[in-house]
Amino acid sequence: MPLMRFDLMEGRSDAELKALLDAAHEAMLEAFNVPPGDRYQIVTEHKPTRMIVEDTGLDIPRTKDVVVVQMITRPRGREKKELFYRLLTEKLQAACGIAPADVMVSTVENTDEDWSFGHGRAQFLTGEL
Repeated sequence: MPLMRFDLMEGRSDAELKALLDAAHEAMLEAFNVPPGDRYQIVTEHKPTRMIVEDTGLDIPRTKDVVVVQMITRPRGREKKELFYRLLTEKLQAACGIAPADVMVSTVENTDEDWSFGHGRAQFLTGEL
């Protein structure tokens, strides 16, 4: 059940955002084998002057289509994360025309005690999940 946050430049249509979020969800489902209903996505749009994403010296060209994804998740392991990174770029390129160079991902891991899905309970700890 990753929580996915997307930072991107403002200007995409609702249809473009839906395609982006659907593609990211597909990649997450395939890489992590979670139930289809585990979908938690938040989009924050920025003016172009409010978002700077440079290439860290890797010669990665960025455009106005850049998408920064922060995924907050339970531990997933290196192989699954690398699969997710690959699938995400493939699916975003196919569904949205976003170049792989325009996709940056950061994963933040936490534990079962760090999640509450509502009702003031930690459902992973109580056995509800």
